[in-house]
Amino acid sequence: LPKKEVIKLKLEWEKLEKNLGGIKNMKKIPDIIFVVDPKKERICIQEAHNLGIPLVGIADTNCDPEELDYVIPGNDDAIRAVKLIVSKMADAVIEANQGMQLNDTAEAEEASVDAEMEEAVTE
Repeated sequence: LPKKEVIKLKLEWEKLEKNLGGIKNMKKIPDIIFVVDPKKERICIQEAHNLGIPLVGIADTNCDPEELDYVIPGNDDAIRAVKLIVSKMADAVIEANQGMQLNDTAEAEEASVDAEMEEAVTE
């Protein structure tokens, strides 16, 4: 290949890797998608609708709230507003994950107690 084509292909590869690199590491389809600016994220919204994934998003006056399943009214152009909303969403996700881990631990403990009780009864 000519040098110019190699450079062009390399730039295209880097762009694809930058934009889609995180997708290849996903083990399953997400349960929900959070979108900050629905106007800019048209492709994401279309893909989520095609796959049946619910959408949560910040919508201001220049966005169509009908595209989102769960709307958070707010200014998606102001950095401070976006930072506040995203940090609260991140805290909620972290809290939910910790709750799930606690539930998994409790279920595992219950299962081991049940197994011990069954062993005691059979002896």
